[in-house]
Amino acid sequence: MQEISSQQAAAPRLIYLHGFLSSPQSAKCEQMRKWLAAQRSIEFCAPLVSPYPGEAQQALLALVEESIAGGHPVGLVGSSMGGFWSSYLAERFQLPAVLINPAIHPARFMPAYVGQTLLPYSGEPREYRLSDADVATMRKLEGELQSPLRGRYWLLAQRGDETLDSRDAEGFYRGQRQTVEEGGDHGFQGFERYCAPIVEFLFGAATANGIATATAGNSHQ
Repeated sequence: MQEISSQQAAAPRLIYLHGFLSSPQSAKCEQMRKWLAAQRSIEFCAPLVSPYPGEAQQALLALVEESIAGGHPVGLVGSSMGGFWSSYLAERFQLPAVLINPAIHPARFMPAYVGQTLLPYSGEPREYRLSDADVATMRKLEGELQSPLRGRYWLLAQRGDETLDSRDAEGFYRGQRQTVEEGGDHGFQGFERYCAPIVEFLFGAATANGIATATAGNSHQ
């Protein structure tokens, strides 16, 4: 009984997944981190996601499984390739996810990187070199995302995205909540406007309202 009580008391955990060859230091990730920093109601987790799909899959599955086993309510936020991974995890565990200009078919662009020496934007001292086997693994993972979707999604897309066609995401997440803006770019201009609504979508209005109260310095917990 004591263990169950401890799990019930675990804080919600927001897992932010960055894009291909990006890092937890990306602009949107930092905006989300800073917005949550003023309060302690939600754990913020932003792992470094490997560009190797098999490696990334294993690490992310382990992270979510550990979070759930620890009693944490889990919400996912993913940008670009991180949007694909958020969808993959949301389907596996039936979790809520917010997707920002998400990649729907990453196996289509990965062949352009095969054989190249890839240096991540994070500055980590590791070089990557994708193979045809990595593309095949990603294609297999894509095939596991089937309709009807079981997760609960909110798509944030800007039609000015110079990297991905927002129409792919609009079609894939048809029937889910969508906010599609004209203009903008792949980085999603003005993302900070959505920090509070994202928390409310993932964890409920009570959590979001509690954060706003604590941030204003009027917490009455």
